[in-house]
Amino acid sequence: MSQSFSAVLMNENDNVATVLADLEAESFVSASNGDKKLEVKLLQSIPFGHKFAVALIKKGEKIYKYGEIIGVASCDIATGEHVHVHNLEGTRGRGDING
Repeated sequence: MSQSFSAVLMNENDNVATVLADLEAESFVSASNGDKKLEVKLLQSIPFGHKFAVALIKKGEKIYKYGEIIGVASCDIATGEHVHVHNLEGTRGRGDING
């Protein structure tokens, strides 16, 4: 029997959600915002406070958290994959990239 955990999805445009506990790979995580309700199976273990993709994010696409652009994908990111510095390139404070 699989357990389901919750994550924070603050804005309907978010393509990542934040986990509320240390979670193991293969865990099912639910997140919702308004009419948007998701259940995602994690592909990797994800530490408390980190993000995972709630949908496929293609290389170069903007990553939205809390309704704000936090960077762009440096590679394709699968649904349920950990989103962090290894696959997210920050855009804030950079004059060469429009966030």
